[in-house]
Amino acid sequence: MTSTGTLSTSSRSPEVRGRKKRRRKKRRGVDFSVKLLHWSDKEKVRLQLWDVAGQERFISMTRIYYKGALGCVMMFDVTSASSFLNCRHWKQDLDNKAILPNGHSIPCILLANKCDLAQRVVSADSINRFSKANGFVAWMETSVKDNTNIGEAMRRLVQEILSVMSNLDSVQPGPEDSVNPQLDSEHSGSSRAAGCC
Repeated sequence: MTSTGTLSTSSRSPEVRGRKKRRRKKRRGVDFSVKLLHWSDKEKVRLQLWDVAGQERFISMTRIYYKGALGCVMMFDVTSASSFLNCRHWKQDLDNKAILPNGHSIPCILLANKCDLAQRVVSADSINRFSKANGFVAWMETSVKDNTNIGEAMRRLVQEILSVMSNLDSVQPGPEDSVNPQLDSEHSGSSRAAGCC
């Protein structure tokens, strides 16, 4: 999700033109695309990216867009104080609506975009404090225009998602830990008819 004003830059980024597939559909304030991340020599990770654009008028629909999400990138413009301040509202919305099976919030990375511009109004110290106080897994300075740290941010988020999913899988009961319900007739071997009384 991006704050209003950073979407136009991100839609022209080298990341979109180059490595993302051009399957982009604009739907009621949401931009959808797919990015293929070469994780290793043998593994590829396909990311479905839903950009809700941080527009207040679409906040009532975010639960639909967050459904099934395993991670989040929240981006703001370092040249706009309001863009940064809106991140608190969007993070709270995300934490209330996108919950993992264990009850925790989904991993979210904070991206400070437009770090290539000199007219910065949000300091790195402010971003660091905000990130820690609001439960972001990490934050990075980026420039979508120059393609600075975009790939690194995606890799960092995928690492966090895989770690969280691994922990969730280890908590899920395996077949040997499961208890399957059985009818009394199946358990005792009796041929008594099932019924009431």
